[in-house]
Amino acid sequence: MKKHSTQHFGVYGGRYVPEMLIPALDELKTAYQYAKKDPSFKKELRHYYETFSGRPTSLTFAQNLTKELGGAKIYLKNEGLNHTGAHKINHCLGQVLLAKRMGKKRIIAETGAGQHGLATATVAAKFGLECCIYMGEVDIARQRPNVFYMERLGAKVIPVGFGSRTLKDAVNAAIKDWLAHSQDTHYVIGSALGPDPYPVMNRDFQSVIGKEVRRQIIKAEGKLPDMLVACVGGGSNALGLFHPFLRDEHIRMRGVEAGGKGTQLGQHAARFQGGKPGVVEGFRSYFLQTQDGQIAPTHSISAGLDYAGVGPELAHLHDLRRVEFTSATDDEALAAYDRLAKSEGIFPALESAHAVAEGIKQAALLSKDQIIVINISGRGDKDLFIVARAFKDRSFQQFLQIEGASSYENDT
Repeated sequence: MKKHSTQHFGVYGGRYVPEMLIPALDELKTAYQYAKKDPSFKKELRHYYETFSGRPTSLTFAQNLTKELGGAKIYLKNEGLNHTGAHKINHCLGQVLLAKRMGKKRIIAETGAGQHGLATATVAAKFGLECCIYMGEVDIARQRPNVFYMERLGAKVIPVGFGSRTLKDAVNAAIKDWLAHSQDTHYVIGSALGPDPYPVMNRDFQSVIGKEVRRQIIKAEGKLPDMLVACVGGGSNALGLFHPFLRDEHIRMRGVEAGGKGTQLGQHAARFQGGKPGVVEGFRSYFLQTQDGQIAPTHSISAGLDYAGVGPELAHLHDLRRVEFTSATDDEALAAYDRLAKSEGIFPALESAHAVAEGIKQAALLSKDQIIVINISGRGDKDLFIVARAFKDRSFQQFLQIEGASSYENDT
């Protein structure tokens, strides 16, 4: 097995895992380093992006919202148009093609919002691989439609009932599975985090977003944007947009975390507003922690933004002040969700709505000759039940009650 130096981003990143996982990580790193230089791999990945996922996704001028705000031009990179409804399929296709090269027969993954699990299950079905998805019981309850689809795709969804029963616990469960089955199993980590080589590998797969934006905005406006905005959970959609523009020093980049419902620990998931460096789940980065160094509880209306940590490259970019970080509250995200739907006919995922909230703020502060690109990392289908409850839609609640009673009567 070829030995590698471990990738760090400043003091962040690395590989802090049990010795038993080192061979699997080395195998993956070797496979990826060969694949990214292999024209046949790149051709195959591009083929599935275009014919299965539906790339390139649209860069849409938000004409009505721009006019309402009276400031910068707003463009929306609509990753929700991908097959499965989010950016997650970008790295799932890349990783599963690698898994096939390595001769793996089984795929595992963790998921919070369900979009990564859905994309993993979809790609596993496409290539005929066994698939198990770990998901916290809390997230299963609030993302039930995605659970239904994962199961229909043939994946086994395994509820995680310990800890906070959310994403961090699903990650822990998936790692335990991988420890026991690493010889025939590939773990599809769902963001630009985890032990090396995952942060670099997933960033590279997701960079298709920013590369497309670069071409599309030049075609539309004849120049590069002045600002890029993306929500930040683990960081894959944000880095996917940001990374191809990092050397363009005039472009400001804003990452938007989950401000939740308050500033106290446990009420939000804003790692750069209360978090501190630590080592968790195989890598060093910023994490929300209790006074005794344990992972703190988090909250977000969006299941995909409530992870207590953030990817190591974003932690490094934060310290370098190359990416500015802020947060949007649950209420601000809901308001942005509603406004984008009514002004542009687009339902963003609640995760993406955090970025929309910040984009609205920034556009109003900039001049009309400036350009903002907001990454709509996913569409809002999955959030139907959360949003209906938040907007107190009584007719929808009555429909669910009637449908539930009807289904029960038919079954009995």
